[in-house]
Amino acid sequence: MARLPLTGLQWAGRLLGCLVYWASPGYRHKIRANLARAGYPPGLRAQAARAAGEMAAELPWIWFREPGEVLQRVRCADDTPVREALAGGRGVLFLTPHLGCFEITARWCATRGPITVLFRPPKLAALDAVLQAARNIGAMTAVPASVGGVRALLRALRRGESVGLLPDQVPGAGDGRWAPFLGAPAYTMTLPLRLAQASGAAVVLLVGERLSAGRGWQIHAEAMREAPTPEALNAAMERLVHRFPPQYLWGYNRYKQPAGGPATNDAEGTGR
Repeated sequence: MARLPLTGLQWAGRLLGCLVYWASPGYRHKIRANLARAGYPPGLRAQAARAAGEMAAELPWIWFREPGEVLQRVRCADDTPVREALAGGRGVLFLTPHLGCFEITARWCATRGPITVLFRPPKLAALDAVLQAARNIGAMTAVPASVGGVRALLRALRRGESVGLLPDQVPGAGDGRWAPFLGAPAYTMTLPLRLAQASGAAVVLLVGERLSAGRGWQIHAEAMREAPTPEALNAAMERLVHRFPPQYLWGYNRYKQPAGGPATNDAEGTGR
């Protein structure tokens, strides 16, 4: 699949996204409920489904094409927040929500220096070797979402390097707290706050906006001046989602209650 043109893959992904939307009642319900909760009109449902399909279909092209060819499709109109954060020498914590192409942002950051990224291992063990090869490339190192992985992130920051993670993934019990997000409480990780406090790292939000017609991706960078508490993180991510609403992963079960985790009084907010 990586040999196919990016344009063709993304068009196929749009079709796949629509097919999955209509074939899966559970997935369709998540998209509809999450959009309604955030105050978006029904007209955005089809756009969200198509964008999710594009995101999935473009991954082989990103993972297995030559890095230089991939990066030729990436642009950034204003990288000032990134340059200033790196110049500080305290390490940089890059936070990328499930918005646009979050795989491309880490590859772009790796052109600026070493970056260690946190990923959850796939549920299918057979995919692990494939993803390891795709994500451990050049100056980018992937570590699992585990105690050992978190320690690797902290060591990298203390060396003055960069790390990256998805701050809107639902953390395990004890690793987060409930905070407002797009209309309901969402269990939100405290890891970014703990890493920033332990290392003094600068915090930068990144989005890889997907451009039309296979033109690639536009990087948007925003320095986070306040401490990355769950409340501040969610507020910042809401602003980014409102800039590119169709490209948010609305089918993600963002409001679920982690097993053994604390409950919220808002039953709808837990996704139950």
